[in-house]
Amino acid sequence: MSAELLLIFQILVLLFSVAIHEVSHGLAALRCGDDTAERLGRLSLNPLKHLDPIGSVVLPLLLILMKSGFVFGWAKPVPYNPLKLKNPRRDTALLAFAGPLANFSVALIFGLIIRTIMITSSFVSLLPFLIIIVQVNLILGVFNLMPIPPLDGSKILFYFFPSSKLEMFLSQYGLIIFFFFILFAGDVILSLVSVFFSLFTGIPLG
Repeated sequence: MSAELLLIFQILVLLFSVAIHEVSHGLAALRCGDDTAERLGRLSLNPLKHLDPIGSVVLPLLLILMKSGFVFGWAKPVPYNPLKLKNPRRDTALLAFAGPLANFSVALIFGLIIRTIMITSSFVSLLPFLIIIVQVNLILGVFNLMPIPPLDGSKILFYFFPSSKLEMFLSQYGLIIFFFFILFAGDVILSLVSVFFSLFTGIPLG
């Protein structure tokens, strides 16, 4: 299995996984009464409609080339109008959770496929590709649940702990905390990803 092929596959998986993440936000918004994403054509699994030059291309490539141990990125956020939501405070949190939930669901499905392959010893050559799918989606799911703006976890945090002071502080310093987290908290993400990976696939990550 060539390293170049796996690298290309990893990038493709990331692009489609962030597309699934963003479409899930849009579908959740639609169910909650807001059709903004649908009207703007963002309910599409075509990665080109969601690409962010930095988050979807430059950063993932740098992390891969640097062999950082984990690869993540982001897409252009799917827009929504809180005024159209049936229950703006609750629905904003539901919209935020929909993206990571979609990534965890993809990881679980392919994790179960890996378990089946391990039991039957069939299609073993597919394992490296399936492992990448699970890893990338778990990283996206875990990373986006971190309670730091602009990540999805911050909106969930504000729902369960409504505090104007906390929201103001994180909104003001969130970008600094965000980049600090990216630089120094990679081990935290990898540790959580390893736990979920073993749980979903039945094999240790490493």
